[in-house]
Amino acid sequence: MNKLDLAEVTKYVEDNIGTFHQKRLDALKKLKLTKVLKNKNPYLFKAKNLVTGAELVKGVVDAYVSSSEEGIFGDWLEGLVIFINGKVYGGRKSTTEGIDLEFDLEGVRYIVTIKSGPNWGNSNQIQKMRDHFRKALKTLRTSNSKLNIIAVNGCCYGIDNKPNKGDYHKYCGQEFWEFISGDSELFMKIIEPLGTMAKESNEEFLDSYNKKLNLFTIDFLVGFCDEDGAIDWEKLVKFNSGKQLPNQKK
Repeated sequence: MNKLDLAEVTKYVEDNIGTFHQKRLDALKKLKLTKVLKNKNPYLFKAKNLVTGAELVKGVVDAYVSSSEEGIFGDWLEGLVIFINGKVYGGRKSTTEGIDLEFDLEGVRYIVTIKSGPNWGNSNQIQKMRDHFRKALKTLRTSNSKLNIIAVNGCCYGIDNKPNKGDYHKYCGQEFWEFISGDSELFMKIIEPLGTMAKESNEEFLDSYNKKLNLFTIDFLVGFCDEDGAIDWEKLVKFNSGKQLPNQKK
C-alpha cells in the first residue's frame, strides 16, 4: 500500500475534468428536438398544466440534460476511482465483462463495479450485476482455484447502512472512497479539485443551453402549436406515441 498523494489527485482532476465539461457540451450541441420529444412523456407535461411552448421545451431539455450529465460524470468518476486505487493499491481497469476495477489487498482479490449513487438500478439490473460477479469469480478461479475473491458494488456518493448483500458488498460515499484509497477523509478532500474550470465551463455551457432553448422553442411553436399559439396536444401525442407506417420507421 502506498500513501495517497492528494497533489497527484488534484493534478489528475485538473488535467482531466475538461473532458467531462466538453462531453456535456458536445451532447447538448448534438441534441435534436425530435429526439427529446420522442423520449419524454407527453401525458406528464399535460398533467403539469404546461401551456406554453417555451416551458414545455425547457422541461424536456432540462430532463435530458440532467440524465445525460449523470451518465457522463459517472463515467468520469470511474476513471478517477481507478486512478486513485492504482496509486495506492496498484489496482487496474478490469478486462472482465461487467467489472470496472480489480485490485489485491491482504490476500484478497477485489472485483469492483462502480456506480454513481446507491439507487442506480432496478431488480433486473442488480441481478445482471450479480451475474457478472459470478462469471468473473468463475473466470478468475479457473487459473487459481484458491484465490480469495470479494465482489464489491462501489457507489461514489450516498449511504448504505447494510453493506453486506450476501454474495457481494456495497460501499457508498465515504465508505467507498476509503475502501479504494485507505483515506477516510478522501470523500471530502476531492470536492475542492472538482471545481476546477467549473465557472468558465458552466458559462460556456449556459450560453449554448440558452441558444438551444431558443431554437427548440421556435421549432416547437412551428411544429406543435396551432395558429392561435396554443399547444396542439393531439399532434404532439400522435408524434410521440402514434403508430408508424413501415416506411416511416427509422
